[in-house]
Amino acid sequence: MKDTRIDIYKGIQSRKIKPYEHHVKFYETDQMGIVHHSNYIRWMEEARMDLMEQMGYSYKMMEEAEIISPVLSVQCEYKSMVRFSDTIVIETKISRYNGIKLTVQYRMTDKETGELRTMAISEHCFLNRSGKPISLKHSYPEIDTKFFQMMDEEEE
Repeated sequence: MKDTRIDIYKGIQSRKIKPYEHHVKFYETDQMGIVHHSNYIRWMEEARMDLMEQMGYSYKMMEEAEIISPVLSVQCEYKSMVRFSDTIVIETKISRYNGIKLTVQYRMTDKETGELRTMAISEHCFLNRSGKPISLKHSYPEIDTKFFQMMDEEEE
């Protein structure tokens, strides 16, 4: 059997953003005792909110500024099963950002074994409260700068 373990903390010391951890609850599992696939999307949202808090501009702050960021698409590739009581480490990375759209990558691993569980991507845009697309670069340069700083950090 192929060894799928990875060093989840490799390179983390140089990152300012700490991975998000999720301890799997019983209600997140199905009849087979395996985490239902829909829960991974929730964990991605939790990790994305944590990323934004760590970068200094929470989603709550964006909402107070009347900015919303809906999900445009989600892709998940399930590598191995997650079960009740596992702790999953979710590393997030801003892979694309242009002021109008944002792409976040997620790597989910088992905290105990380091085994890769899931790879995922979510794409988002930015809208005002009326639902009209906005450019953070033009309308909210302080937020735009924070997102670009995160991309620069990830590429180092």
